[in-house]
Amino acid sequence: MKAITVTNPDDPSSLELTEVDTPQLRDGEVLVKVHATSVNRADLLQAKGNYPPPKGASEIIGLECAGVIEDPGTTGRTTGEEVACLLSGGGYAEYVAVPEGQLLPIPEGYSLSEAAAVVEVACTVWSNLGMLAGVREGQTVLLHGGAGGIGTFAIQLCKQLGATVAVTAGSAEKLETCRKLGADILINYKEQDFAEELTGRCDVILDIMGAKYLEQNLKSLNVDGQLVIIGMQGGRKAEINLGALLPRRLSVRGTTLRARSVESKAEVVRSTVENVWPLLDDGRVTHHIHTTLPLADAAKAHALLDSGEVTGKIVLEVGEV
Repeated sequence: MKAITVTNPDDPSSLELTEVDTPQLRDGEVLVKVHATSVNRADLLQAKGNYPPPKGASEIIGLECAGVIEDPGTTGRTTGEEVACLLSGGGYAEYVAVPEGQLLPIPEGYSLSEAAAVVEVACTVWSNLGMLAGVREGQTVLLHGGAGGIGTFAIQLCKQLGATVAVTAGSAEKLETCRKLGADILINYKEQDFAEELTGRCDVILDIMGAKYLEQNLKSLNVDGQLVIIGMQGGRKAEINLGALLPRRLSVRGTTLRARSVESKAEVVRSTVENVWPLLDDGRVTHHIHTTLPLADAAKAHALLDSGEVTGKIVLEVGEV
């Protein structure tokens, strides 16, 4: 089959279509013919050699896709069934092997390309804000990177859960996108200190920045507040003043989806389908696609995401490669 590979380890932009072996199925996996995949920040990190796949996972980039089951293997699934897939790797390719527990139905009315844009964000947002933090009506949630793939989905989901949503973004245009999706409090991080605006007001913060925002995040939390860190775009190391945590009973939690076991991912998928898919089916939560490109333009897609000019997701369609 053909797949995108990094042809020069010293050049993360050297993403080219090359011939590789078609995946061999293990027990409990299906072979999916990929129609579309989607670009995530983690894909850029992997191309730079900074985010290797978990042991045993495909070395090919790509954490989600949608397509058609080509070979159901031992699962009892149906050849030709349309599915969306949560992956540990392998999405930037014509075919990918997927554990059955990581298959999701195509949301009502969605194309395969649209379905490929929501799997990773839906599972990430729900596993962190729904399953872990338990966001509920009346709470205030702060989302950093509100106009990105995670942010645009999380705004909508949190509003459906009855929360007040605060977001940070770096331009008036991005903040306007957030407002249209339902965000209540709009903060331009280039012009405002979000901690000054939100001191002691946030019940949950979903953070992609890590070290850079740690002190401000803690200042922004309410009593019993939860800081959930899912990214480290602002660095890995920072000091915590424990005196800021104890009196207000604050929690700092770090999570990742890719490194979870097959069983843990299957539980995330099951819970996401149960709780989030109905919101997609009836349009209460929608995908937000910035642009769609052919798979061969993966390098262009990575450069676009890295530019900071993207709102929502970039989809790569496989087609005839």
